[in-house]
Amino acid sequence: MITTPKGMRLHIGIFGRRNVGKSSLLNALTRQNVSIVSEIAGTTTDPVEKPMEMLPLGPVLFIDTAGIDDFGSLGEKRNKRTRKVFDRVDVAIIVSEPTGWNTFEEELLFEFSERRIPVIVVINKTDLVQPDASLLQRLKDKKITIVETVASDKIGILDLREALIRTAPDDFINAPSILGNIIKAGELIVLVIPIDKEAPKGRLILPEAQTIRDILDHDAFCIVVKEHQLKASLDSLKIKPALVVTDSQAFRQVADDTPNDVPLTSFSILFARYKGDFKELIEGTYAIGNLKSGDNVLIAESCSHHPITDDIGREKIPRWLNETVGGKLNFTIVQGHDYPENLKDYQLVIQCGSCMFNRREVLSRMMQCKRAGVPVTNYGLAIAYFIGILDRALAPFPEIQ
Repeated sequence: MITTPKGMRLHIGIFGRRNVGKSSLLNALTRQNVSIVSEIAGTTTDPVEKPMEMLPLGPVLFIDTAGIDDFGSLGEKRNKRTRKVFDRVDVAIIVSEPTGWNTFEEELLFEFSERRIPVIVVINKTDLVQPDASLLQRLKDKKITIVETVASDKIGILDLREALIRTAPDDFINAPSILGNIIKAGELIVLVIPIDKEAPKGRLILPEAQTIRDILDHDAFCIVVKEHQLKASLDSLKIKPALVVTDSQAFRQVADDTPNDVPLTSFSILFARYKGDFKELIEGTYAIGNLKSGDNVLIAESCSHHPITDDIGREKIPRWLNETVGGKLNFTIVQGHDYPENLKDYQLVIQCGSCMFNRREVLSRMMQCKRAGVPVTNYGLAIAYFIGILDRALAPFPEIQ
């Protein structure tokens, strides 16, 4: 399970002030020396990630962060990186010393409460002094889970593991399905996967592999074809497919070659539904029609890759947008976890399928856009809009009919 994609792992963030034992806690949880431990405050500078398997939760990703009380110009930059982690954690662990709970911890608690992120408070170093009774009662009154530990001696770690299992969000344990309520057992799905210069060597991209697995989980079956093989493949079938799913870049050809009575959508649109607020992304797609020359558009990609000629995010989508608007738009492109704070400067945000992000981070970004009053869509929805087949691409989804 070490190769389970990050986007499918439960993200558990470890937060607190410098030198409270965050790194010792991570090392104890993972039973490995993942983070450097030192008596010198501020040893952890950038977020440290450690994937592991934690039964019965399955694949998780621990994120150790820099001390939230760091100061100075470098400290401010570290704090900024730590706060970016807020956007992607499913569970937050706040680590404090027995008598060290103060405004920093209260601010963390408030921030996670506002984001509706479940919290576990770890009172560490309880071998030195007992926790303040009034603090414990105050946290219990707020229904906050509390665990007492001595991380350096691995005391209380089993209690913390059990607390993590109890605190994990229901939507992780009962995760949504990529093709849920669209297909049934025994049905045939046709997957159209172009093998072009953008395709990774020797493997399928993540949305394709995950979709195949989801089809099997539904006791359905699939055939996989290239775009130029689709028409002949459909003609040779003895049964009508329940669904055709294509890479968005082949949408036009696949739409032409797929009979109108066969449902059609794309991997990217499936992931818009799987990762984000589907209805809000659809509404954001129609905002493309409100763009005018000179407007600013943010294109956000979840992974870092080396751009190639006619890259989807840097060339194709900007070109299609300019053609749709009939003028020149201004584009900003960001990758990975980088995301601008000045979202009000943009008239539209277009994100990729976000296969490398967990659902929490996608929804967090969408909430930031909503607060800024900026519509947001994704690659697949936008491409379907450009070529005039958005209604057809959305037809397979019963919840929006």
